[in-house]
Amino acid sequence: MDNKNKSVITEFILQGFTDDPKMQFILFTIFLLVYATTVLGNLGMILLIATKPQLHKPMYYFLCNLSFVDLCCSSTVSPKMLIDLLVGGKRISFSACVTQLFLIGTFGDTGCVLLTMMAYDRYVAICNPLLYPAIMSNKVCHQMIVVAYCICLMDTIVYTSSTFLLIFCRSNIINHFFCDIPPLLMISCSDTYISEIVMIVIAGFIEASSIGMILVSYVYILATILRMGSAEGRHKAFSTCASHLTAVGIYHGTILFIYLRPSSSYSINQDKWASLFYTVVIPMLNPLIYSLRNKEVKDAMSKSLGHILVWKGNNPRYI
Repeated sequence: MDNKNKSVITEFILQGFTDDPKMQFILFTIFLLVYATTVLGNLGMILLIATKPQLHKPMYYFLCNLSFVDLCCSSTVSPKMLIDLLVGGKRISFSACVTQLFLIGTFGDTGCVLLTMMAYDRYVAICNPLLYPAIMSNKVCHQMIVVAYCICLMDTIVYTSSTFLLIFCRSNIINHFFCDIPPLLMISCSDTYISEIVMIVIAGFIEASSIGMILVSYVYILATILRMGSAEGRHKAFSTCASHLTAVGIYHGTILFIYLRPSSSYSINQDKWASLFYTVVIPMLNPLIYSLRNKEVKDAMSKSLGHILVWKGNNPRYI
């Protein structure tokens, strides 16, 4: 096809989940509740960690950043999705589509790296407790966070650029609820081989290195825990890792399902729901996982609630 016969696409149409008005209203109600829970849960986690001195530790510093990343990732997708379900416009400009893909990629990859850093933090805390304050100092933690954001910004720039340097002329209808790479490649009239390779290489490297480092960390952690003579010590060590392992399993399982498959095996409907889980549900689940399974977080929440109840009891006119 000659370039002169190719029309320039200035906007896309997000097909979403359904065109049935009743189903759209049901989905809008569900996703609104999920997003509200995500915002309240992650903001609550950030405020709790910031205001409670007993949570001013490297583990919770990384958790605070994970909550921020989850909040941003969900906010990149959910408001537009909710508007589309309620109003039915479903249009998104080319520049907004680029921005959305870039932000989702940045925050998603950063969340992946943060989970890896949290595994390393648990490794140092359990396997080298005497050196823990020196190894995981405030300066080191700040540097690790900066490195995480820099790495993720660079790799997101690469695969976002490789995607939007393609020519889109077949259709402007994206069979998805947000701008994601696989459905964008499907409507491109360019050769997508290079873009697919870039996506697989970058996603594969991040996933392989993250999962590899997490597995190595937990092999050493498990070996150290099994050598502990105290049953109470083993239980405490396991409990500090349980919430992190749960978050890791959910996150990486979903990512592997979505991105590390050849294009011939894509099922758009399956990918929509898997992407929904990754971008909307997981950001809601993470604060719930850490608040329900982590003793220190639960204790800090209990104290906060106790202070609120005491304050209300002493100031009945404000109730």
